[in-house]
Amino acid sequence: MQVNVILPSACTHLICSDDSIPYVVVEKNFERISLRSMTTSAHRIKFSFIAIAIFFVAVQIIPLFTSLAAQSSKLTPCSASEFHQFDFWLGDWDSFEIGSSAKDAHIHVGQILEGCVLREDYQGANGHKGQSFTIYDASRKLWHQTWVTNRGELLEIEGKFRSGEMVLSGSDITRTGEKREVRGVWKPVKGGVRETAATSLDGGNTWKPWFDLIFRPHSSDSPAVSPNSLNDDQRAVIALDAQFQAAVKANDDATIDRLLPADYILVTSSGQTFTKADLLEEARSANRHYEHQEDSEQTVRVWGTTAVITAKLWVQGTENGTRFDYTLWFSDTYVRTPGGWRYIFAQTSIHLPKTP
Repeated sequence: MQVNVILPSACTHLICSDDSIPYVVVEKNFERISLRSMTTSAHRIKFSFIAIAIFFVAVQIIPLFTSLAAQSSKLTPCSASEFHQFDFWLGDWDSFEIGSSAKDAHIHVGQILEGCVLREDYQGANGHKGQSFTIYDASRKLWHQTWVTNRGELLEIEGKFRSGEMVLSGSDITRTGEKREVRGVWKPVKGGVRETAATSLDGGNTWKPWFDLIFRPHSSDSPAVSPNSLNDDQRAVIALDAQFQAAVKANDDATIDRLLPADYILVTSSGQTFTKADLLEEARSANRHYEHQEDSEQTVRVWGTTAVITAKLWVQGTENGTRFDYTLWFSDTYVRTPGGWRYIFAQTSIHLPKTP
């Protein structure tokens, strides 16, 4: 350390009239230098504590941000609330016509594709099977559903969730070439979900009920035909009956001819009878055009070589330009032959009263 000693003018060569002056000057300068050194050290210590504190904070925060970034990257594109407006339909259900205690279908609605799509699996007791795929289209702010079946049916409907209901609508073409508007409504109700549908043939000016269903949690004790509880004979008879109903609806004379034996007979509520030849002639004339030929509340009973299907049938369409729309009960009788089950006899009830 270099020490500068300031000498008074009366001093030369460190010899002053007062010998204490140089000592005092050196001591004071040394105190200033020591104080400056201590201040510098204090700043260094303070900086070190700050650096250590920043390091520990960084150690805690960096993993947190990394974790949040990782979680953000795992979020699905369909996590927004709009994508869950239809979640009330999710579940394992039995469906019933309103006012009926007989189950007509087992339906499972679940999520696929990371929760972006609702898939419905429909297993009707009458052999009618279908699946629907429903998704929220965020780009258009609309729900879209596509429905397909084992009978070649296709329906696409779209709409929105409003006032606690999912309302989807669209159109298709009937077998007679008419454009048909379709509207379906789903809403949560006590103990399940209710689905109603209506159709219009005049561009939506007037509407007619199509079906009215209630979904209740699936139970193996439901008093109806469940596809999972049927034996092989019941399944075979149901499949044949479904083929016949589809053939009548489509005026498919070739299938009717294949399914019916020569001695087939149909007896109506008025006592009128129709033979196989009568049904073939009607199909070939194509005077009747069916929009609906669908049954519900079906039961199947097998006694040895005889089986009987009983169901409620809804029939709607036109005959020679005149509209018809009615519901009735029918019983179809099948017998077991060496070549398999054959449809030999049918009986129908009077037309049921219209429900309000």
